[in-house]
Amino acid sequence: MASDVPQTTDSAPPAQPAKAPATPQVTLPDTHLFDRLAVLYKYRWASLTVFALAVGWFMVDSYSQVPIYRATAQVLIEDPNNDIATPTEIARNIAATDIELYMQTQLRIIRGRDLAGRVAQELHLENVPEFNGRGPKPTALAQTISAIKRYAALPYRMITQSTSPAAVLRDVTSTTASNPSEYGDALLSHLDVEQVRGSQLVDLSFQSADPQFAAKAANAFAERYAKENLSMKVAALETSAGWLTGEVEKQEKLVRDSDLALAKYKETQDAGALDSGQNIVVSRLNTMSDNLVKARTERIQKESVYRQLQAAGSDPEAVTAVLNNTAVQTLRLQVSSLEQERARVTERYGEKHPDYQKVVGQLANAKRLLTEEVAKATLNAKNDLDQAISNERVLQENVNEAKAAATALGRKGVDYAVLLREAESNRAIYNQLLTREKELRVVANSRTNNVRVVDKADVPSEPFTPNHRRDWTYALMVGLGLGVGLAFLIDYLDDSVKTPDDIARHLKLRFLGLVPIVPGERHPLISGPVPHDFGEAYRAIRTSLAAQFSHNGPRIIATASTQPLEGKTTTAVNIAIALAVGGQRVLLIDADMRRPSVHKALRMHNDRGLSQLLAGQARMREVVQRTHDPNLMCITAGRTPANPSELLASDRMRALLSGLESGPFDWVVIDTPPVLAVTDAVILAPLVGAITFVIGAEMTRMRLAERAVETLLNSNPRAMLCVLNKVNFGRNKYYYSRYYGHQYKNYYAESPAA
Repeated sequence: MASDVPQTTDSAPPAQPAKAPATPQVTLPDTHLFDRLAVLYKYRWASLTVFALAVGWFMVDSYSQVPIYRATAQVLIEDPNNDIATPTEIARNIAATDIELYMQTQLRIIRGRDLAGRVAQELHLENVPEFNGRGPKPTALAQTISAIKRYAALPYRMITQSTSPAAVLRDVTSTTASNPSEYGDALLSHLDVEQVRGSQLVDLSFQSADPQFAAKAANAFAERYAKENLSMKVAALETSAGWLTGEVEKQEKLVRDSDLALAKYKETQDAGALDSGQNIVVSRLNTMSDNLVKARTERIQKESVYRQLQAAGSDPEAVTAVLNNTAVQTLRLQVSSLEQERARVTERYGEKHPDYQKVVGQLANAKRLLTEEVAKATLNAKNDLDQAISNERVLQENVNEAKAAATALGRKGVDYAVLLREAESNRAIYNQLLTREKELRVVANSRTNNVRVVDKADVPSEPFTPNHRRDWTYALMVGLGLGVGLAFLIDYLDDSVKTPDDIARHLKLRFLGLVPIVPGERHPLISGPVPHDFGEAYRAIRTSLAAQFSHNGPRIIATASTQPLEGKTTTAVNIAIALAVGGQRVLLIDADMRRPSVHKALRMHNDRGLSQLLAGQARMREVVQRTHDPNLMCITAGRTPANPSELLASDRMRALLSGLESGPFDWVVIDTPPVLAVTDAVILAPLVGAITFVIGAEMTRMRLAERAVETLLNSNPRAMLCVLNKVNFGRNKYYYSRYYGHQYKNYYAESPAA
């Protein structure tokens, strides 16, 4: 025994954990439809219960109701202005009148209490059993369901309706009229008014337990509304026509007075002559203004030419106006030609020759004529400028005189124009009022109505409600929606770690394997009578661990969890047993000295253990215990010390792990306390080759697991692996059948104890 275990001393060097491969990049699987179906299957009983309750509620309500019949009459409501307006007014009113606003007003009139009261008197509602309390009564169950529905909708009705909460409450608690004044309200509670979309048609639907009365009431509402609309329209037309008659008389007097004033002004001021004279003066003024503009333009041009000649001085030939003179151009060409001829004769005969003398005389004469023509052009430019200035001055004086004449005539004709406009305006208003009065008289006498009944209500042959086929469809849809919604709501609110996808997506850890749940066992061991898939899960974990630590030499791993009862100790013990069964020499250490459980799982004594070893109260050979497997040895936690964290952080613990790395064991499995409870696992994390993080499926909340993983990662562990423990394959059947095969759970038959 002594030769099988390493000896440790306080002076041993610090342990150097075996290097483990880094955690590889996690690849998330694609989301599939089966992942959604898994949620429904998992919460199938809750969904089915809600589905059954919803369908049962709707159908009990449907089959317990009193049959209600519905009759509909259709009314056409046209634009009220079409039959009393002229074509011009119709075109103007199309843009000015809001037809939709008018339609909404008429719908409110139909739903009004005044119209309903008249219809109630016409129908003698006090003799109708449905409204005097002697009609068919629903069953007690139907009354209870109806009351629950009405009270459930009470807050919504108080918010949406403009009536007081007390009125809404009375409407909920009472369905029949207790006195004649309430008959109108009782009728309105059975009436439904709705405009046909995209038209001017309005449906008036009435619901009653008596089909004959339903049709009678719908027709009564439609006909009474048409009569009331006609009465109101005729009364309004007669009132308007009477008012227009008085206005026509007043306007006629105004027209007469304005015509007399205009005629008197014509006699005293000669208004006809003013119109004619004013037109002549304005025309003359416009003509003179145009001539003045032309004269001013001509003067500016001639002044520009003269200034150029003055600026040229002794060389006026450079001015454009001189150069463009035909005579000057001809003489310049002649001078140029004679100069060329003189040069030719000089080269040929010399200056003494008669031909040369002849050419020189002709050249001198041409230059003299050119000089005289240039001087004449300069003098002409000065004369033209003087003439243009004189013309401009004369035209300016004529324009000023025409302006004065036009201004005088304009002042004189202002009063006449005012009187003329007033007379024309009064006459136009008089004609409009007279025409409108005659039109209103004609329409009032014709008694045309823009509202008429286009389709009377027929006696319904079958009840409108309850419609059992529709209720079944509605109940099934609502029940299905509530059931599915509840399942996904529960799944959304459940933020626990449930599947390997949750580990990969949120914790970003390498998934080592999953372990199915074993009901009724606190510490199920693969060496005992457990389901075969339980043992096979740990064999798969053993294979994954061997792949992670492919190097030779002892491999040290520690198991940790977020919180207690997640199966951390069971996982550590079963991993150790699986490694030992596979032929590896394994040492199992219980480092959870506060609540040790390894000795309970293996049914061993815990008199001495790790706490005594680290405290120097026992030697290694005294604390190592053999198990039923010769390849598996164990160091229990020992008696609970006062300072477990200090012992695990001590040099003795580092020396122990350093000695085990060179010892006779192939694997060392250390069980540590939960991470969020104490810091023991964080202390050991950097001293071991890897941390096996155990998560209880559907037990650990995601935020707690993330916090625990973050705490461990802050201690810089070599590697972190994850085991999903206590997996219920039945609750997540669709998920595991997709990723692990349809027969994953049932492939292995139940086997006896190993």
